Amino acid sequence: MNWLTEHKIPLGSWIEHFVDWLIVHGASFFDAISWVLSSVIGGVVDALNWMPPLVVVALVGVLAWFLQRRWSLTLFSVGALLLILNLGYWSEMLDTLVLVLMATLLSVIIGIPIGIAAAHRPWLYQVLRPILDLMQTIPTFVYLIPTLILFGLGVVPGLISTIIFALPAPIRLTYLGISKVPGELLEAGKAFGATPMKLLLRVELPAAMPSITAGVTQCIMLSLSMVVVAALVGANGLGKPVVRALNTVNVSQGFEAGLAIVLLAIVLDRLCRRPGMTED
Repeated sequence: MNWLTEHKIPLGSWIEHFVDWLIVHGASFFDAISWVLSSVIGGVVDALNWMPPLVVVALVGVLAWFLQRRWSLTLFSVGALLLILNLGYWSEMLDTLVLVLMATLLSVIIGIPIGIAAAHRPWLYQVLRPILDLMQTIPTFVYLIPTLILFGLGVVPGLISTIIFALPAPIRLTYLGISKVPGELLEAGKAFGATPMKLLLRVELPAAMPSITAGVTQCIMLSLSMVVVAALVGANGLGKPVVRALNTVNVSQGFEAGLAIVLLAIVLDRLCRRPGMTED
């Protein structure tokens, strides 16, 4: 037993040396990524802040009606945003909204093709499964250490950590949706002479769309759960007042900022659901 504990495997040292190697050889690369992402996010946030809040509220109301065709959801979305505006967290809400949408967009762009490839190649999913389990089970604060070192303080390390945390959802649910497509549909498509690409676009993806949509909504919720964590590395948004309230034991500020996060989460979740989709 003493021999086992005295001969520790230096996993932490290996990771530290790897991160140091990345810093030495990839500093310009990571600086470029940080500049691009921060510029895009900053530009979108500035554009939303330039618009009058009531115009943004009206646009969200129109979008809610266009996507879901439900007056109840439209009125709730407008009321939720007006309440956030009344509480004084409008600017923070916009920062959080852009961060969540950017993280979700990048996670979906990366995750859906990987999920499709894994569904068509079972060996690939067997390789990915332990990696996805690791990404979902490692404490989220652990992600902040290497991303903070590589990208510095600001919104970028929060964004990268959020993507790592949320990415398994679209991969897993895309894989599940594609792999569960009925064999009869695939055989019918092949019988009509569909190429593999047409089979994917016209048969597999439409049949798997409910599962893929669920992956997108889960990705949004997971991204929102990282808002407070991202605030610890300098990301703006609703996480900052929550952290300040925690440090000062300010119950009212913590409740109001937490309520704003909840309202934003509900609005995004309902807007991204497929029309007619019911609760599980």
